[in-house]
Amino acid sequence: MKRRQRLHPTVRKEQILDAALTLSQSDGYQTITRNSVATLAGCSEGLVSLYFSTMSQLRRAVMSAAIARANLSVIAQGIAMKDAKALRAPEELRRQAAQLMMGG
Repeated sequence: MKRRQRLHPTVRKEQILDAALTLSQSDGYQTITRNSVATLAGCSEGLVSLYFSTMSQLRRAVMSAAIARANLSVIAQGIAMKDAKALRAPEELRRQAAQLMMGG
């Protein structure tokens, strides 16, 4: 059995956020679960909850990361779901995400 490595909290939190962003892009922003994020990040659900106490908090962090990284797929999902952060993304990102949603 592979032994889990203790990582610095900042590194682990970023790893969890990266996993959530990856799942949001592939499976859908609204469908991510603690379990799926924990599995992909290689940690426990409890650790996900430690860093992101609610799924709403995790989704807000995912959308912030998507905007910071210009992840148009996740931003487009947020716009479609009327996510407040996605709707406040820079205009150019919103325009590009809208084009992506329209298949362009």
